[in-house]
Amino acid sequence: MEDIEGMVFLILGMWLFVTTRRHILFQKRLKAVRQKTAEKNRRVWEILHQSLDDETTLVSQRRRKMIFHYLQSRRRRPSVWAFNRATEWWDVIVPGFTNTQWLQNFRMSEETFIYLCNKLRPVMERQDTNFRGCVPLKKRVAIALWKLATGSEYRSVGHLFGVSITTVCRCVQEFSAAAETLLVPEQIRFPDQEKFEEMAAYTENMWGLPQCIGAIDGSHIPILAPQEYHCDYLNRNGWHSIILQGVVDGKGLFWNVFAGLPGSLDDAQVLRLSTLWDLASRGNHFPAYTRNIGGVNVGYYILGDSAYPLQNWLLTPFPDTGQLTAEQQIYNKKICRARVVVENAFGRLKGRWRCLMKRNDCDVKLVKSMVLTCCALHNLCESQGEAYDNEWDAPAAAAAAAEPVVALSEGVEEEGRDVREGLMHYLNS
Repeated sequence: MEDIEGMVFLILGMWLFVTTRRHILFQKRLKAVRQKTAEKNRRVWEILHQSLDDETTLVSQRRRKMIFHYLQSRRRRPSVWAFNRATEWWDVIVPGFTNTQWLQNFRMSEETFIYLCNKLRPVMERQDTNFRGCVPLKKRVAIALWKLATGSEYRSVGHLFGVSITTVCRCVQEFSAAAETLLVPEQIRFPDQEKFEEMAAYTENMWGLPQCIGAIDGSHIPILAPQEYHCDYLNRNGWHSIILQGVVDGKGLFWNVFAGLPGSLDDAQVLRLSTLWDLASRGNHFPAYTRNIGGVNVGYYILGDSAYPLQNWLLTPFPDTGQLTAEQQIYNKKICRARVVVENAFGRLKGRWRCLMKRNDCDVKLVKSMVLTCCALHNLCESQGEAYDNEWDAPAAAAAAAEPVVALSEGVEEEGRDVREGLMHYLNS
């Protein structure tokens, strides 16, 4: 045993000696090369100065040419502007996609994709430079859509499309900014009088609720904890998020969205800080048209769950205290059945654009922009009749765990109570 240990120590000692010796020799050679290079440079500059001071013009020009060629020969070889990458998937495979493959990979048909590219072209169009050609518009839009649809890492997206990580990041940023400027105002618009009437008629026809123009809900978008005020973004489930508040019509299309507030806030707090509440507080949120329902003049309203404060324009269920009357139970059942439309809308939004389900490590401002972009893309796909694959849905257990438990709101407006009572009598008549 002692002989083995002795051999081990001997081998280690020899290895250490050889390694140290090689390092010393390398340093000596490096020093000699540096000295030799410095000496050459010194001689060159001496010749240059002598040629400027002593030699004739002809000899001076000749020597300057010699010096120039010598220095040129010693120039460092230029590095590559961009590495060669495999682009066969986009250049060869994607052009042969069927409609089903387009839908599975980009969540929309090729026709809708081309419409989207043309819509964003005024902002996203780029020109080739003298150094290299720009990434084509369609490819940049496809890169952003792939990132939003899959939530894949930038490196994975770059490998697939044959571009760098920096290019992927830039494509997502530019696409989101362009969508906020051009697509969001087109796809998510506050309704006018005619649109309100259309939405109310559709909801009444589907669920028997007169004057109802949609439903409101909130959803948490997972994010990486920001460096500043990270505790504010910690939600009730113990992970960091920002909140998306959305109002949808009876078809599940968003007509009002508000995103970006920290995840520690509850739904009622988010509502009071939103643009929707600001409009409501000024009294110009909905048209003044009313109908007599159950003996009460009822204007347009939206539906919310118990986390929201009862208002004359926001109706919520009766609190379940265990002593609800039969009429109250029927009212709760009918408005909860109608509220499924907003839950389905959020489910389809996150299923189609899965970046909203995974933790997003981008800056909070960019995450907010991506969220608004996804809402606009949701409306675009739904209005264009793009099919939704149920396999995109998150598992029920995962979806339930992803949303923190909501706190019941205590806010009640007297006019809201009267409207709710009138609607309850109408639904039970």
